[in-house]
Amino acid sequence: MNKLFDLSNKTAIITGASSGLGWRFSELLAKSGARLVIAARRTERLQELVRHLANVGGQVHAITLDVTDSDSITDFFDQCQAMDIASEILINNAGIAITKTTIEQTEADWNRVVDTNLKGAWLMSRELVRRKQEDARCNIVNVASVLGFRGTSHLTSYCASKAGLINLTRSLAVELAKFNVRVNAIAPGYIETDMNRDFLRSSASDPIRKRIPLRQFGKPEDLDGAILYLCSDASRYVNGAVITVDGGHSAGI
Repeated sequence: MNKLFDLSNKTAIITGASSGLGWRFSELLAKSGARLVIAARRTERLQELVRHLANVGGQVHAITLDVTDSDSITDFFDQCQAMDIASEILINNAGIAITKTTIEQTEADWNRVVDTNLKGAWLMSRELVRRKQEDARCNIVNVASVLGFRGTSHLTSYCASKAGLINLTRSLAVELAKFNVRVNAIAPGYIETDMNRDFLRSSASDPIRKRIPLRQFGKPEDLDGAILYLCSDASRYVNGAVITVDGGHSAGI
């Protein structure tokens, strides 16, 4: 049974790896035996993660990457190719949110969020499959959000981008299956990270907590099972799925 979840001898690319969920996913996959290519814009933070993962014993390469820039993506895969790295797993985790009302939000704000959260995942997936040609045999996992299913104020661009990412996941799953590519997603609920910890631990978050059936916010490690499942052979017949990890938040009204 353990072999189903074993990632030994598999290589995984993780975008947005320099902090938050990407940092956690990197730890998880390294401990599960995967070779890693960690990618983000912040080079210093990537090197810090490399040093951290050295204690885990995994093989790690760090490459600076901006997923909103197609030239940066081309250079990223050129570097992977030069190092003879052929990845079987891609986790499209890079994402941002800008909290403003629709009236306050600028076109530049909108483009930055949508380009990072949605276009970046499409560009990365397209280039990975293009490089691997007809028999890609790879596994793409997109990090969506429950806010791709339900809207909220002050996050219109984020909600729109995550809704688009969910349907991108399904569309790619249909189109790329002929190349032996599986495409799935996770949709986390409110997960405590460095960016939102102060808010989620304050009384201001109480109304949100009360709408979650489990009456608590998630931790990054609560996503471990879903990520490991979708990255491993345990999900080898799963394609086009979106696994919600939100304490039941999206199940209620």
